[in-house]
Amino acid sequence: MKALNLQKGDTTMLRKIDHKNMGSSESPWLKSLFHFSFANYHNPNNINFGVLRVVNDDLVSADTGFDMHPHRDMEIITYVLDGELTHEDDMGNRNTISRGHVQYMSAGTGIYHSEHNLGKDVLRLLQIWIFPDKKDHKPNYGDFKIDEKDRKNKWFHMVSAKNGEAPIQINQDANFYVIELDKDKETEFLMGSDRQAYIVQIEGSSEINDISLSERDAMEVVEENLKIKALENIHLLVIEMKKA
Repeated sequence: MKALNLQKGDTTMLRKIDHKNMGSSESPWLKSLFHFSFANYHNPNNINFGVLRVVNDDLVSADTGFDMHPHRDMEIITYVLDGELTHEDDMGNRNTISRGHVQYMSAGTGIYHSEHNLGKDVLRLLQIWIFPDKKDHKPNYGDFKIDEKDRKNKWFHMVSAKNGEAPIQINQDANFYVIELDKDKETEFLMGSDRQAYIVQIEGSSEINDISLSERDAMEVVEENLKIKALENIHLLVIEMKKA
């Protein structure tokens, strides 16, 4: 782990989070990595990062899943990495999504939904919870399939606030960007003032501002521009938001 706090009064910061130090759980059908406190993993010093409350990296066995359960007052984004996810909810939505698909559910005043892997292969997904800008929004659901070419060696803006331009829009000042970068290629991510970001190294390994990240590691960033080099083919997610 490496943290950078520069000169006195400077608010920039980088902090690597090794996936080996994250919370985890394992059952016969579900293996989860918890970036923040969740379920039986509770760390009072690791509840959230700004408006970001949950990042769970889940492996779900075939013919299993989460039966109907409730949510309320949370913006929930699911990004499928491998396999197939079938969603169903009490608003009448039912859909099966696969790699490169992002799904959005605003729980608002309350929603019941289920998530199952009805396919033959292990399902890997990221489920991300964002605190909404206020309570009691009207529940909502949406999804979007990202073409591979649109995230290949370039950033794709997949989630924004309601006044943004991304295909998925949520009730919070937050943005999600994703990229699949080929080995040895480099890119930048520019941070605005009073902004922070959480980076998930989904696949592969990279070097970000001379800090090495392995698959499933993460990084907290505050007001710091990023130079990213792919040490192998990589898949990165950046969750950008207002500085806490």
